[in-house]
Formats: sequence, structure tokens, C-alpha cells
Amino acid sequence: MKTFGEIIKNARNMEAKTLSEVFFDLKIDTAIISKIERGERIATKKQVVDFISYYNLEEKEVFSAWLSERILKEYQSEKYILDAFKVAEEEVKYNAKPINFSTSIQDLLAEADELKSRWSAAKPLNKTQLHKMKEFFNVNYTYDSNRIEGSTLTMQETHLVVNEGLTISGKSMREHLEAVNHYEAIDFIEGLVKDKENLTERILNEIHYLILNGIDRRNAGKYRNVPVYISGSSHKPPQPYLVAKQMEEVFEYYHTSKTTVHPIILAADMHEKVVTVHPYIDGNGRTSRLVMNLILLQNGYSIANIKGDDTSRLSYYKALEMVQTNNTLEPFYELIIKATIVSLKEHLELT
Repeated sequence: MKTFGEIIKNARNMEAKTLSEVFFDLKIDTAIISKIERGERIATKKQVVDFISYYNLEEKEVFSAWLSERILKEYQSEKYILDAFKVAEEEVKYNAKPINFSTSIQDLLAEADELKSRWSAAKPLNKTQLHKMKEFFNVNYTYDSNRIEGSTLTMQETHLVVNEGLTISGKSMREHLEAVNHYEAIDFIEGLVKDKENLTERILNEIHYLILNGIDRRNAGKYRNVPVYISGSSHKPPQPYLVAKQMEEVFEYYHTSKTTVHPIILAADMHEKVVTVHPYIDGNGRTSRLVMNLILLQNGYSIANIKGDDTSRLSYYKALEMVQTNNTLEPFYELIIKATIVSLKEHLELT
């Protein structure tokens, strides 16, 4: 089995990149990269995730190599290391058991999975059909996601802005940019799915950058450095000095749960966790919903569209706040699963 350093060095050589080029792209010092490649230094978890995304490596192989080296370096001289491994293995198996949901949640997940199977069987679609469906659903999603955040563009106006490039009289420049940006962000996450890119903090920031592009260039794609408050909510996001650490924990959850948690639940969790940390000054809701849909698309589902009408928006905010203030999860899970089911049914009707 190759060491972590060998994997990273081989990947760099395959792409004919110099240490300086990697430093420029990943902002990891060339001396540190060199030591990691030679096995003289253990990479941090964030660096491992960055290397995987940068070189488009197989996550399981890379993490297995990195973890084994980290464990051996730390504990190989311990007397009871083998016994400890056996205990740890049993604990891992135990903790990987599926979460026990209510019967209603289990039934909804089963319905969503059955619809996903039918949706997968309907593919591939012809190019014209695929283009029409993409245009229809992505406009709807852009319209509703922006409407949740207060946009006054109608669905028809949203279509004219993103597909025809028209300017709508009486509507602000910000609303026009929000529509165009969101539509492009959907294209971006669909491209990530096609290229089999892993979700990372870098990808999250790139999604956010697209959302605020031309609206707030100073803060686009950057974690906030000021406190924020959510109007109408009792939830208080963390202070800015805690954001980076809490976002690291969010992605640790993602990487440890992506193979053990049902994809829709994982998508809902990442949606809730990102928006709860509220890492950006603006654009948190749209970004967290795009992250959710990236995970759904990666796992064969269609985009889940949370409607932006007053009743749906209120239900959405209430379900989120129940998680944030009381750790009551099922209402939010139910909302996301039902949105996924509706979306899959609508996609199947057009095949």
C-alpha cells in the first residue's frame, strides 16, 4: 500500500506541477509539502481534504493511508495498541449503525428512494428533453430560493433575467444579480457532480462567491469577521472568532458521515449546520440550500426546491429554528424529504 506522501507526490508528478504551483493554489508552504511527500511530516486533516480535492483523488484510499500513518506515529510504541484497535473497531461499527427514525420518516425515505430508482431508470434523457427540464427546474429553484430571501422578482421575470438577459423595470440591480448569480451557481454544482468533485470548504466558499458576485465582492467567498444576528429568530450565530473552527467541525461531520448516513439526511444536516453557523455576512441561506442540493445530486436525487411562498417559508424557518434551539430534528428532515419527493415526482412526470 502506498504511503500518503507517495500518493500526493505521484499525483503532483502526474499533473506535472511544481511545488511552487501547488503552494500558489493551496497556500501550503513548499517546505511543508516537500516534507509531507517524503513522509517527514503528518498533514493536517484540512490539508488532506485540500489535496484530495486539488488532485481529484480517491477519498477512501487517501484517508486510509493518512490515518494509518497518523495512528502509527502516535501510538505504535504503546504496549496494548493491538487490543486498543480491536476495541476501537467494535466502537466504530457500533456508532456506524443507522439512526433510528420514526416510522413516518422511514416511510418517507423509502418513498424517496423508490422514486430515485425510477428516476435513474429513466436516464439517459435526450439532449433537448434534458435542456428543457434543466431550464424549467433551475429557473423555479432560483425563483423560490431568492424569494425566501426577499426577492420580489416573479417566476416569469426570473426566467427573462437569467435566460433572456432582460432588465426588469422597477426591480433593483441587486435582484437581477441575485437571479443571475444563483442560476450560475446551480450550473456550478451540476458541473461538480459531473466531474465527481468532493465537497470541501473550498467548494463551499466558491459557491458563496458566486452567490455574492458583483453584489459584495469584499465578502464574497469569505467567512465573516463581524457578529451577525438573524432577524425574527431566537438563534444566535457564533461570534466571528469561532466561525472557522465550527466550520471545520461541520466538514469533519460531513467526511465521517457521508458513507454511513442516508444521503437525504446528510444533505439536510449539512444544510442546517452551515446555516446555523451562519459563516457569511450575507447569502447563507442560498449557499446552504445549494450545498444540500449538491449532496442530493451527487447521490442520484434531483434538486429539492423549498418553495418561497409565505406559508412554505414560515414552515421552513420554524423547522430550522426547532433544530437550532431545541435540537428537534424530525420536522426539518420531514420538510427536506418531502421537498425531494415532490421534485422527483415532477421530474418523472416530464420524462
